[in-house]
Parts: sequence; C-alpha cells; structure tokens
Amino acid sequence: MIKNVLECDKVCKKIGKKQILDNITLSLKEKDILGVIGANGAGKTTIIKVLLGLQKMNSGTVKINGFNIKKDFEKSILNVGAIVETPEAYSHLTAYQNLKIIARQYKNIKKERILEVIKLVGLEHRVNDKVSKYSLGMKQRLGIAMAILNNPNLLILDEPTNGLDPEGIKDLRELIINLSQNNNMAILISSHNLAEIEKICNKICIIDHGKIVEEKNIKEIKKNSSDGLALEDFFVEKVGGNKID
Repeated sequence: MIKNVLECDKVCKKIGKKQILDNITLSLKEKDILGVIGANGAGKTTIIKVLLGLQKMNSGTVKINGFNIKKDFEKSILNVGAIVETPEAYSHLTAYQNLKIIARQYKNIKKERILEVIKLVGLEHRVNDKVSKYSLGMKQRLGIAMAILNNPNLLILDEPTNGLDPEGIKDLRELIINLSQNNNMAILISSHNLAEIEKICNKICIIDHGKIVEEKNIKEIKKNSSDGLALEDFFVEKVGGNKID
C-alpha cells in the first residue's frame, strides 16, 4: 500500500486579525505531483512556509512521513527538500562547489551522490562553470539538485517556472516528472501557471483567499472537458473572476 508522505489537516494561520489559511487539508502519496494553484496572495507560499516550519500555524496538524512537525520537527523535516522563492547559490563558485557546501550539512553524503545528482538534473557538462554564467533555467536545476542532495521523498517547490523561457520550462517539467516517477518522490508545486500544472501534476488543489475550494485528479478534469483548456476553465468555474495565467 502506498503511504501518505504528507498529511495536512485543518491547518489555520492568522496574521493579526487576517485569516491567511483557513482549514487547509490535503495529502500526498509517493509519486504524487500535487499542484497548489491560486492567484497571487491566495495563500500558496504561506502553505509551503507552514509545511517547512518557516511559519507557525495557529491550529491544525501537519505530518511528514508520519512525524508531527510540532512534536518531532527534526525527524519530520529529515527527508524533505525544498525551494522557496528563488534558489540561493554562491554565484562566484561552481555548481560542484555549491553542492559540496550543501553536502556538509548532512551526514554521509559522498562525492558519488553529488555527481549522481548533477547528472540527474542535467548539469554534468556545466558542473565546473561558475554559477554566475548560468541561465535562469540552469540555476533552477541547480536549486533542485541542492534540494534533493539528501535523497528526500518529499520535494516542495514554490513557483519553480517563474521567469523561465519555454525551453527552460520544458526542461524543468521533464525533470520534475522524472524525479516523481523514477525516484518515488512526492512533489508539491505552488504555481499560478495553469498550463504547466496541467502538464506536470496528477492532482490539483485550488486555493482562494486561504481556503481550498477544490482538490481533484487532473484526469477527472480532462475527462469532463471537451477542449484543451480543461484546468484553466475549471479554475475559473471554481473561483470566478479572471483567469490567472
């Protein structure tokens, strides 16, 4: 039986009197790619920050690999990789040097694992170039390499396609799908790029003003749509207003 890697139950977050997250409940199994979609300010990044312990929830429960993040934070976060907002790397160093620095934060990550991850993200031919010479797409792939160096089974990505050109988006899409299918990762992606989410994810979660208004399988949405804009139309139907992409 495929286990739940992530379980998020009735999570609420307030800042002052403003309700940022309102009873957020979702789950991910191995090989799931869940797209959390919504307009800017809907609460997508806040969900990610709460899951990673970067912001405290006011109520609710989050479990990662069975560990409660409030009670066993170190154990819960042990097998998690993440990119929140822009990936950070030392631009005056090479990709390999950056990964060596990250490797020191963990136990028993050897040179072989660093080289394996470099190949996995497709940077083996540019690994000794300084990051300052990298395109934005290459920097995103390096960011993912850093996030998966410790071989996590949950990967969390905040707006990973922002600013990428079509080729960079395609490369990143293929990488994410490969990580899910061939490395048994559960992946959560926040995005407002509906066209890409439809191509990458098997499940979507629509968030509007801090509330989940729908969680559904992508195949179900496509099955009930007669055109090529299934997810975009479905989103508008659920939240109303203008299309977000």
